[in-house]
Amino acid sequence: MFVWEKKGMIFSPNGYSDWMYSHAQCPFIYDFGDYIRIYFSTREAYHDGMSRAHGGWVDVDRHDLSKVLRIAEEPMVPLGGIGEFDEFGSMPNSIVKVGDEYWLYFCGWTRAVSTPYSWEIGLAKGTDAKTFKKVGKGPVIGPTMYEPYLHACPQVYRLAEDDWHMFYLSGQRWLQGEEKMESQYLLVHATSKDGINWNRDPKPIIEPVVEYESQTSAAIVKIDNRYHMFFCYRYGLDFRHTEGRGYAMGYAYSDDLFNWTRDDSQVGIGLSETGWDSEMIAYPYVMEVDGKYYMLYCGNRFGEEGFGYAELKIVPEDK
Repeated sequence: MFVWEKKGMIFSPNGYSDWMYSHAQCPFIYDFGDYIRIYFSTREAYHDGMSRAHGGWVDVDRHDLSKVLRIAEEPMVPLGGIGEFDEFGSMPNSIVKVGDEYWLYFCGWTRAVSTPYSWEIGLAKGTDAKTFKKVGKGPVIGPTMYEPYLHACPQVYRLAEDDWHMFYLSGQRWLQGEEKMESQYLLVHATSKDGINWNRDPKPIIEPVVEYESQTSAAIVKIDNRYHMFFCYRYGLDFRHTEGRGYAMGYAYSDDLFNWTRDDSQVGIGLSETGWDSEMIAYPYVMEVDGKYYMLYCGNRFGEEGFGYAELKIVPEDK
């Protein structure tokens, strides 16, 4: 099995600003050479039981990922206008460099009536990798006849100029929970020639193992000739406050990015006995820095306290 050694927390908003008040969810990076920039989704303080999400970032020392050098002073993408898919939230998930531009794929949030929210996937572009402008008012991935519900957390990988892959969560249904409607979603795969027009396959790629399982954050790394995916999953209901039903880490492997074999026994990381990641572990991102592999991840209450990291110590020989 893989063995990950936890190194501790990197960043917690902890009331840093009005727009970066709590949560640092879904961290991912761009390597700028002298430093590593970690992007994440953060939230304003709650008002009337609701909050708005924004994209933020911190720069860290590449030789010591726990050392924060700079913190974003403004949100990455302005929220959408009235009725747009990102009116109430913009949650960054992946960046691809295309020429002199940085393409940011993000999840837009809006509010609903019969359900608490709706999520769709948008695209924004920028040249300084700090602020971005949407390419249009609508999403690049939204509802279709075969994917009518939620779309979020896109992880985009560009293997060649015309070989793009996106792994994202696709809503399966809404479930009646004790307090409100809860969403169920599974990971799906799309391909593209240009990063804008996507060929989507609505069939989930990872077999569920728990009741009404929800999956997200497909962190994929290639070691030798095999792709390894670390993701998180939870039960569909009663997962917010019940021990053992919140987000945990899962693992799958593939030789072609299309066919995946799940084997959670290999994941090599779990809950801590105490502390910020003792109740939940979620939203992984795996990266290689100077020959070492690291995993960024969030902890309790969906990353309310922030995110930390772990270092890969052992890779199983048969994987």
